[in-house]
Amino acid sequence: MSKQKIRIFPSILSGDYGHLAEEAKRIEKAGADGIHVDIMDGHFVRNLSFSPKALAAINRATDLFLDVHIMVYNPFDYIEPLTIAGADSITFHFEATEDVEETLRYIRKCNIEAGLAFSPSTSISMIPRYLPLCDHILLMTVDPGFGGQSFLPQVLEKITFVREYCNKHSIYKNMSEITKNKSKLMPHIPFAIQVDGGINKKTAAQCVSAGANVLISGSYLFEGNMKQKITHLKELSL
Repeated sequence: MSKQKIRIFPSILSGDYGHLAEEAKRIEKAGADGIHVDIMDGHFVRNLSFSPKALAAINRATDLFLDVHIMVYNPFDYIEPLTIAGADSITFHFEATEDVEETLRYIRKCNIEAGLAFSPSTSISMIPRYLPLCDHILLMTVDPGFGGQSFLPQVLEKITFVREYCNKHSIYKNMSEITKNKSKLMPHIPFAIQVDGGINKKTAAQCVSAGANVLISGSYLFEGNMKQKITHLKELSL
């Protein structure tokens, strides 16, 4: 499998909640491609985390891409306030709503990227039909809700399946632009497969080898030299 550019999104959930602006600037200086922001409602998962106000504070502190992952029921209700707060992308869970397609369309109408997350226990057969409607998918490599969990290696099979499916069926990240412009000359950007949970030096290499190209990491990056670790993870694409 040919290697491609790997993007790194540190999860600010592992940062200092009392100094979000400083943590955002730290992530930017470390050379990250974006910041991953988890929003939890205490119902879809048992934890609570950031609000739209916290996202707005992060947005004021950085120009980095803000990748927002909402672990909530009724995700449709969160889209407008998060977009106003500065989200560049919103990813919600397949398991959280029966209105998956409608929610994806609404996110795109807000002129931001739309993503769909899948928990480890969700069948691989649920994924393909939604790929053309997304800018990316997020394959959780731990059960959603809490940081610091151990990586679940069985998800590697899902990553490989999705990458091979996208390659076989010519599904790209910028499919909507290609279709709109009807141009075969427009560069085809590889479909974005995000992974989140237990991502470190070892598991990142496994995920990239399987086909992932966006690595979300919390504890591993925030402990020690973040810049050095991000540089190493990006070298997985060379």
